[in-house]
Order: sequence, then structure tokens, then C-alpha cells
Amino acid sequence: MSWLVTGAGGMLGTDVVARLDDVVAPGRGELDLTDPGAVREALRRHRPGIVVNCAAWTAVDDAETQEDAALAVNGTGVEVLVAGCAEIGAKLVQVSTDYVFDGTATEPYPEDAPAAPVNAYGRTKLAGERAVLAYERGYVVRTGWLYGAHGPSFVRTMARLAGERDTVEVVEDQAGQPTWTGDLAGRIIALARADAPAGAYHGTNAGRTTWYGLAREVFALLGLDPERVRATTSEKFVRPAPRPAFSVLGHGRWAAAGLDPMRDWRDALHAAWPSLQACWAEAQRGSPSLA
Repeated sequence: MSWLVTGAGGMLGTDVVARLDDVVAPGRGELDLTDPGAVREALRRHRPGIVVNCAAWTAVDDAETQEDAALAVNGTGVEVLVAGCAEIGAKLVQVSTDYVFDGTATEPYPEDAPAAPVNAYGRTKLAGERAVLAYERGYVVRTGWLYGAHGPSFVRTMARLAGERDTVEVVEDQAGQPTWTGDLAGRIIALARADAPAGAYHGTNAGRTTWYGLAREVFALLGLDPERVRATTSEKFVRPAPRPAFSVLGHGRWAAAGLDPMRDWRDALHAAWPSLQACWAEAQRGSPSLA
């Protein structure tokens, strides 16, 4: 079965491509989701059996003032991708976000929880979700709090700040599930290969913590005193786009695919840590492939 991965140069896309053999990873010049002609041409030429869409507008704050531009990628572009996949009979896995929920829950959001995004980014991603969920071979994998070896992330930022500051202030009033792109890439591939029902799945590592808790774990992994991380509230760091206060997702639907949920976030971070550090160090040295 051949694969086509969009957004292959991003943090998640890089990990998906690295785990596949028969894969095409077109650059944006060849497959720009805002160019319907380019999308149709790429799909017709490569005729993949499975498409994984990791391409997205991810600048959450910028989307507040550029919602139309974000929608062109996250919504309209995904609609075009769905139509192209339907034409060649390909499965489509759409990567989405916890930001389609409003963050007012106190228990993990199940896959069928009502969507109610509180920011423009969430609204545009929800538009893409709806297009994919209407497709009989479409899968939506919602994720959040991603970190990996090949892109910017909160985990990487904390590792850098640990070497630059005596203390760091981190919000303690937002809960979620730190998720390693390596684990998520493997689960996306397993889902697409399985004879699983189409629909929404939640692709986050298990358990829960806060940004404050995650920062303390990063300091501990660096062999530093976690007490250097100071708790604060979201009011101290006001941003253009509101963030959901509770982004914990439930994983009940994996059983329908015959697959187990992803492991605990802390176990994943510890397993990922050596490779993260190695890649970050290489990028600092100016490696063309990672800088």
C-alpha cells in the first residue's frame, strides 16, 4: 500500500515519513492545499492508497486576525483533499486538534463530544474535520501538546530556558496531555493499516498534567532542580487567542480499531528524551537537515 504525506517537513510529518517505506512526501510547491489543481494533479499522479494530512495553518494567535487565510488551509484545503481522495478511492487521515473543544469539561472529552471551539484556529480545524468525517474512508485524529525532535515545541523551549534563566514561570491552570510525535506517528500508521471504522479518534498520550507539571518534568530530565519552575496563571500570559483550560481527551474508540490507547505521557517523554536531545544538539551545530 502506497502512502502520501502532506506537511512532511513538519514535526509530525517528519516522524510519519520516517516510519514508512513506500511513501511520497511532496513539498508545498507540488501540493499546496490552497491550490485545488495542484492537489488533484498530485493525487492522480501518485495514486496513493492512504493519504495522511499533516499540513495545517498552526499559528494559533495569527489565526485570530487571519481566519480566512487559516480556513483556506485547514478547512477549504481539506475539502479539496477529501474530493481528491474520493476520486482515487484513497483512505484519508486528517490530523486535528483538541482546540475543537471549549475546555470547560472536567473529565476527558470522548470522541463524540460536541465541538465548541473558542478560537479561530479551532473553528478552521473543525471545518476540516467535518469534511473528512463526511467521507466514508475518512479518519480524524485529534491531538494536542505535541513535541518532537524536528520542530519547535514547549518541551524544547523549556530545555532551552533551563540553560538561560535561574527560574521560569509556567501556567498551572491549563491541563492537557503532552504527546510525542513519535508515538502519534506510529499510531496513525497503525490506524490507517487497520480495518477500522471511519470516524474520529483521539491521538494523545495517556494521563494528564499541566504546562507547569510538564516543565518540571523537563527540568528533572535535565538533572536540574524542578523547583526552579514557578507556577503562575494564564492571566499572567494573555495571548490573542484564548486557550481551552482543559484539553484532556478520552481514548475509548481505539478498541473499535483493535488497537490499544497510547502510553502514559511521562513514559513517552522519558523514552523520547535521548533522541530529542541528540537531534536538538545536532540542529544547534547547524546541520542542514535539522536547523
